[in-house]
Amino acid sequence: MSNRRIVIVGAGLAGLSTAWHLQSWGVDCQVFEKELEPGGLCRSKIINGFTFDCDGHLLYFRHNYTSRLVKDWFGSEIVRHKRSAWIYSFGRFSRYPFQANLYGLPQLIARECLLEFIKIHRNGIGNRKDLSFLEWINKTFGKGIAYHFMVPYNTKFWTVPLDNLTCEWIDGFIPIPTLGQIIDGTIKESKRNLGYNAFFWYPKRAGIREIPLAFSRRIKNIHLGCKVDEINLERKEIRLNGRQKEKFDVLIFTAPLPEIPNLISGMPNYILTYFKNLKWNSIFNLNLGVEDKFNFSKHWIYFPEKEFSFFRIGFPSNISPHLAPPGKGSIYVEVAYSTEKPIDKDKIISRIKKELKKTGIIMQLDAICLEDINDIKYAYPIYDKNYRHSRGKIIEFLIQNDVVPCGRYGSWRYMSMEDVILDGRDTARRVINRL
Repeated sequence: MSNRRIVIVGAGLAGLSTAWHLQSWGVDCQVFEKELEPGGLCRSKIINGFTFDCDGHLLYFRHNYTSRLVKDWFGSEIVRHKRSAWIYSFGRFSRYPFQANLYGLPQLIARECLLEFIKIHRNGIGNRKDLSFLEWINKTFGKGIAYHFMVPYNTKFWTVPLDNLTCEWIDGFIPIPTLGQIIDGTIKESKRNLGYNAFFWYPKRAGIREIPLAFSRRIKNIHLGCKVDEINLERKEIRLNGRQKEKFDVLIFTAPLPEIPNLISGMPNYILTYFKNLKWNSIFNLNLGVEDKFNFSKHWIYFPEKEFSFFRIGFPSNISPHLAPPGKGSIYVEVAYSTEKPIDKDKIISRIKKELKKTGIIMQLDAICLEDINDIKYAYPIYDKNYRHSRGKIIEFLIQNDVVPCGRYGSWRYMSMEDVILDGRDTARRVINRL
């Protein structure tokens, strides 16, 4: 095989998958990670007997390749779960997805949502990829479902007006029920699990970090505690920790794409303009340990209404009892923010706790025995009207200079964990074809 030097920046799931596939196919590579452990945002932390992931992470399988790979490695140590996802609105819980579970909502709300969907259904949904996300919602689900869930929830999540967003990220992430399924879910409680995440997989005894660790144990040449300070395109080298230099022929970049201008000096002004067009939301993730087990089996809950600061909360200890000490429970809370919709980080924790009490999820605030924060700067790329062109020009420039972006953050796409593993495989193939 070629002697060309392949360097991977980042030992998150994308970098690890790329390295494992390259080395499995007989191609050497070096991986440099700034943290002292691999995993990126798929890491977990153990605090006083509680295990918390860096925000909510679950593994979904839509492809046989990834399903076989993970199951071969983990066997019985990874467990399949049937999703128990809910929505809290109008002071009550209803099943997710909202659009297929109108039963139990106030009668007038359910009636409006159903009739508006029927009206839309008569016209046919068709191909809506040329519409804004707001237009797509209204023309796919009708004004009722749009007004009572889709618009408020997604506005809270994305933090920007939905008519500024395109639909190119959707690709199966939003379930679209049939008319019959909506009617069934209106006249009685439906336990039909629609959507790509109807079932998910999670390690039996530990956090989600077991997935990247399984890759890292099978990879050579992972260098931890190595922060990339500079990428020199002319000399084809990176500088690490302010002094160490490493040559490359191909550089696979899996860190957040907007960080590139901080690493590469002398880029053309027109490329810098494209970088300025990139937008994203951030996630303030609060993890809580509570003194008592929960008396329900919910995995996570969505919150569309403005009175709640968070868009989603989840219950790790309901997925695996090993994630909390005996007799105790755990919660993760997600609040989205951005430059367009900032939050007051000095006040958000007390607000979150009061809101959790209001829902009845936590009866007394003194039941909280642990607090932990993950403040995630780069959470989800925002697919606005500048996204496709700007991202495309950036990727084109980087590849011309032997820098290959990879993964959710490196290639700047909305991707599941499975998507990231597959993108690592596909990136490894493309790099080998370049050698």
